[in-house]
Amino acid sequence: MSQTSVLVVEDNDLERQITADTLREEGFAVETAAVGRRALELLALGRFDVVLTDLQMPGMSGEELLTQVRAAYPGSQVVIITAHGTIDSAVKAMKNGAFYYMTKPTDRETLVMTVGKAAELANLHQENFLLRSRLEGKLEIEGIIGQHPAILDVVKIVRKVAPSNSTVLIQGESGTGKEVIAKAIHRLSPRAAHHFVAINCSAIPDSLIENELFGHERGAFTGATERKIGLFESADKSTLFLDEIGDLGIGVQAKILRVLQEKEIRRVGGNESFGVDVRLVAATNRNLAEEVGEGRFREDLYYRVNVVTVTLPPLRDRRSDIPLLVEHSLNRFARMAGGKRKEISREALEVLLDYSWPGNVRQLESAIERALLLCEGDRITPRDLPDEVLTPRAHVRGGHARSDRFELPADGINFENFERELIMQAMEKSDWIIAKAAKMLGMSYRTLQYRLDKFAIRRPDGHPVEQN
Repeated sequence: MSQTSVLVVEDNDLERQITADTLREEGFAVETAAVGRRALELLALGRFDVVLTDLQMPGMSGEELLTQVRAAYPGSQVVIITAHGTIDSAVKAMKNGAFYYMTKPTDRETLVMTVGKAAELANLHQENFLLRSRLEGKLEIEGIIGQHPAILDVVKIVRKVAPSNSTVLIQGESGTGKEVIAKAIHRLSPRAAHHFVAINCSAIPDSLIENELFGHERGAFTGATERKIGLFESADKSTLFLDEIGDLGIGVQAKILRVLQEKEIRRVGGNESFGVDVRLVAATNRNLAEEVGEGRFREDLYYRVNVVTVTLPPLRDRRSDIPLLVEHSLNRFARMAGGKRKEISREALEVLLDYSWPGNVRQLESAIERALLLCEGDRITPRDLPDEVLTPRAHVRGGHARSDRFELPADGINFENFERELIMQAMEKSDWIIAKAAKMLGMSYRTLQYRLDKFAIRRPDGHPVEQN
């Protein structure tokens, strides 16, 4: 069983240290903060079972901290401890959701017992939340299919970080499922009851993105005939997903940084700022560290959004998951169409396994959907698959075209005859051994085997083609 985590918030340095040391000696995991704002920053980084806070502090009072903790972290129990105890403040704190109210000086036994009981209630709350999530199926990472170690690591990270309030950066190529991960983080969080809000930053011009994110007041500019609520405001108490955050301009980046630091926004054309409680999840297919080095992304914002990083592997690095993804797509499209589920032939599946999938999972799903539409029987065959899957562009390596390219004759060629002739030559030079011929042609064994069947190529003597 993990240690009970306690956050001690006390502006008096000596009292804060004594309280923390006492709790640590009793086996609690303790973090400390001198002011309320620092306490909220620590809460955003991880879950605390108990928040033990002074009532009167500079800046944010214990009552204000209590209100924010109860709103954003309902599973954390708050214990108020103060030297200025009155019946009125005690009643108010309890009504606002405090677990208990203690006055200074507090003896060791009372302190430890109170924190322990508060932790028991916090753990019970967490267990109930997890149980409800299991019963509702919320602990399944919907849309993330696979058993490859790289994808299982992603699932582990998502399950760990989702219950917290931490900012998450999701990295990966286009089509790897970044928005699926963002939605999973939201569904597995205490914010799941609120609507998930998302925006693709690369799809909106810089001149309009600020208005989308922050909204505007009536009369802010020509045509602003009424107030517009921005996405940060719409996502209050929820999760805001900024897809392709690396495409944002520097000016908008500065304003997002301010929201993350101050927890407040101001509409375009407005004079007043107001607080918002938004959990930010961002995604990018760029290397943000390199973007920072090139001056295209703010370093301070990079560290703000990069609290926890989830890196999605490209599909080519987890080919063993392709059969599972195909199975999932076949089932999903059958449900959507309301008809009988079609199957996929072994040959077609082998072609899919051979392809490099530059568009990742999204491209694979599109290929299956196309194949289902074109398939005339009840089984997908290679001829139902897209041309780019059947004829991979092997002449491109590492993003650079090879220099030994074939020059097309001026009068053109019959491509099928040309392809058949190349295969025949390779088979003859390899003594009709498929593996050797495939290596000569720069294609996989399965792809060549499919082409041999496609062109009905046989040995001249009638003997079977050697498999090795």
